[in-house]
This record gives sequence, structure tokens and C-alpha cells, in this order.
Amino acid sequence: MTKWFTDTGWRHLVALAVLVFALFPIVFVISASFNPVGTLTASNDLFSELSTENYVALFNTPVYPFPSWFLNTMFVAVATAVLQVFVACLAAYAFSRFRFAGRRIGLLGLLLIQMFPQILAAVAIFLLVFEIGQLFPALGLGSTLGLVLVYMGGALGVSTFLIKGFFDTVPKELDEAMKVDGASHARVFFGMILPLSAPVLAVVVLLAFITTLNEFLVASIILTAPRDQTLAVGLYQLVSSQLNAQWGFFAAGSLLGAIPAVLLFLWLQKYVVSGLTAGSVK
Repeated sequence: MTKWFTDTGWRHLVALAVLVFALFPIVFVISASFNPVGTLTASNDLFSELSTENYVALFNTPVYPFPSWFLNTMFVAVATAVLQVFVACLAAYAFSRFRFAGRRIGLLGLLLIQMFPQILAAVAIFLLVFEIGQLFPALGLGSTLGLVLVYMGGALGVSTFLIKGFFDTVPKELDEAMKVDGASHARVFFGMILPLSAPVLAVVVLLAFITTLNEFLVASIILTAPRDQTLAVGLYQLVSSQLNAQWGFFAAGSLLGAIPAVLLFLWLQKYVVSGLTAGSVK
């Protein structure tokens, strides 16, 4: 027994401690979502009271249009993930397969831009979207399409680097074999490169979706109308008032908002490990 504990047993204890540490916040939020009192102190006794009052009120309180927040968030997250992956794939294919002037500087520039925190660009993003809105109102302030474009451009560097690393692992002989048969670059890209890159594409989609789902700063700047806001901005309003914080509503909304991300992760989890490792070797 002593030898087993010295060799492997202590690892089980460490894993158990980490598991408890990771699961406790989730259990606490679940308990708070079913507590009708709506305060954090009342949720200290886990599951002391069980009620669906918070969930029912969340969908029937006009002041907090949770269904609109949820639908807006899903639209923004899905559109951002799809467009970001498509544009990043095009850029990654160019950087991986072509040699052109400014290629190295372009890659370095993408990497350097990602090192600056998003808050530094808040004012610039606001002014840029405002000016665009003067010419194209559908892409200006208060527009979910404008928010999608900002998200798509903001994470393009990381996505391009990750996908390029995977494209570099695909043998160029496959490209040459298709070109011998008369295939164009578009045919090679859509017919061979993209199908082989399903693991890294799944990773980028998952990261883009989760990042968009949790983003607060840019969404609070661009989306001004209460019904057009995303979950992160809308749920913050529930707890922003020190004297009237609706923690029960907040917990219930957080759990409902996390369901799509969990389902997407479960659907794509078989690609996650292979996609991350293969895309990070180059």
C-alpha cells in the first residue's frame, strides 16, 4: 500500500483535489440558479432550496430580454466562427503555399498585433465602426454585423498562424499531383486542403465560438440598444447594481448560455487534441 501510494497513489489525490477545485464554482452556480432568494449569501448552503423561479422569470421579465440576448449571441458567435475560419484559411493557404514579397513581414506583423491587449484598441474600434456607420449604416454602431466584422478581424492573426501550421504538415506533393491533373489553386484548396484540415478547423471554430460567447468589452462598445446586446453584456446588467443585483437570474442565464459551448465542445472534442498538436509544430 505504501509503495502504491508513493508511486501512483499521490497522483490520484492531486487529481481529486484539482477536480474538486474545478467543479466547485460550477456546483455553486447551479445551486445559486435554483435558489429563489437571488443572493450569493443565501446560496452558501448548497441546494438548500430548489426552485425554477429564476429560470421562469428570466424568460418572462421584459426589463431583461434574455431570449433576445441569447439569439443575438448565437448569431454573432456562429457568424464570427464561420467567417473567421474561412478568411483565416484563405490567408493561411497563401502564407503556406506561396512565396511573395512581404510574406515574412506579414506573418511577423500578425503575430505582433496579437500581443497587444484588446482594451488598447477600444477607442480606435469605436471610432472606426462609427465612421463606417456613416457610409454603411448596417455595419455601424448598434449593428450585430459590425460586431461580427470586428471579432473576425481581431482574432484573424491567431487563427491564421494555427491553420498555417497545419497546412505546412500537408505534403506539397499532393498539390502537385492535383495540378498535374489540371486542378487550379481553388480546386486544390477546396477539394484537398480543407478536407484534410478538419481537425484544425474544428479547433479554430471552437476557440472562436467560445471567445465570442464570453467577450464583453467590444460588444458593450458597439451594441447600444438593450435588445441587441449579447449575453455577456446583458447578464452584466443583472449584477452591475450593488443594491439590486439579481444573482439568481445571473446564475441561471450563465448556465443556459454555457450549454451551446459545451455541446459544441462535445461534438468537436475528437478533433481538438490532434488539431492543436498538429497546428503548433511548425
